[in-house]
Amino acid sequence: MIKIEILSMYRDNYCFLLQSPCGINAVIDAGDPAPTINFLDEHGLNLDFIINTHHHWDHVDGNDMLKAKYGAKIVAPAKESAQIGGVDIELKDGYIFMLGEEKMLTIETAGHTIGAMCYYFEDSSALFTGDTVFSMGCGRLFEGTGEDMFKSFAKIMALPDDTMIYCAHEYTRGNAGFCLSQDRDNPDLRKRIEQVKELRLQNKPTIPVSLATEKKTNIFMKAKSAEEFSALRIKKDNF
Repeated sequence: MIKIEILSMYRDNYCFLLQSPCGINAVIDAGDPAPTINFLDEHGLNLDFIINTHHHWDHVDGNDMLKAKYGAKIVAPAKESAQIGGVDIELKDGYIFMLGEEKMLTIETAGHTIGAMCYYFEDSSALFTGDTVFSMGCGRLFEGTGEDMFKSFAKIMALPDDTMIYCAHEYTRGNAGFCLSQDRDNPDLRKRIEQVKELRLQNKPTIPVSLATEKKTNIFMKAKSAEEFSALRIKKDNF
């Protein structure tokens, strides 16, 4: 299994430092390179891969500095390679990328951007969703449609319930308020909200969170159609 470190960046971003048992290391969505460099230097580690979920600046701006410092290869969605720049390994939907001895399945999840991808490590039960799925939320539809995101959510919801979701922003408290406005009589949601409050009081991340929990509390995962999903996203935009 890979070891996962959650590193904070900017105001509410997370990037993830992945250490494989065989000594191969990668970072996912290191918009700000400083937390990654600090962690690697503190622990005497090298960096082999820089993995991006999509092209937005707060996920890719650290690429060049990390590549120059460590000689790491940039791994990113093929559809967004030109926007990201300097990509060494282009990923397509359903591709298996090996991080040491562990398989990383690429899942194309259009919606937030056209070529966005989530990365699934089956052996570690870990899914890195970038800005597609947030705890109790979903990403804004900057390039795709509600139908795109609805289909992307369906792909994620087909994974095992014990999959742990690592999203790229600490938006959980705000998302919880919207979910509660739409689903007030949900005891699982209220329990999760209390857990989130306690974690944030301790300045701890509200992730990872299991897919099973998200299915019970994330209003977007309860949508039965693309039309319902799209309507929820519009309501959230104006919440």
